[in-house]
Amino acid sequence: MVKPIILVLAAIPAIVAILIVIPLITRSDIPYSAANPNDVIEIEYAKYQLKKISFGVTERIGAQKTEILIIKNDGEIKYTVTEDGYPKPDISSHLDNQKLRTLKALIKETGFISIPSESFPIRDNVTDFQKSNIKITLNGRINQINWPEQNATDKFIPPIISMVESQLDKIAEQISK
Repeated sequence: MVKPIILVLAAIPAIVAILIVIPLITRSDIPYSAANPNDVIEIEYAKYQLKKISFGVTERIGAQKTEILIIKNDGEIKYTVTEDGYPKPDISSHLDNQKLRTLKALIKETGFISIPSESFPIRDNVTDFQKSNIKITLNGRINQINWPEQNATDKFIPPIISMVESQLDKIAEQISK
């Protein structure tokens, strides 16, 4: 039979581990400490609304709408939209330091810059879909990823890509209003 003192001694490390892990699991934001003030980042994010047009034997994919968001290291933003081949006036804005630090931390802490540039083939029966492209330069390292929306491909798109995409979509939506 196991002595009660041994059970108590074995439970102490488990309790301490639980007390350490719970705050880390319940935290919903990325810690700002992940972003160093010396980090240099530049983000180019493009989103294309594409349509497949069939000419009988041949097919062509054309962009109905293109949105390009460029974020510089100092928080300067440039947002460009082209619809049906006609460019709209560029919108320039500035991203506040807190949002910029959060974005830097998200990219740096999650290892986004190390994600391999995979190919996500489009299904044959898809005619209208959205395709996104992001090019991130972080401290001299460059990573560029292209991906379609999840329902246009059979491959799994990593959640971190979707998370960064939603953050950049929020920024684009805020400055386009």
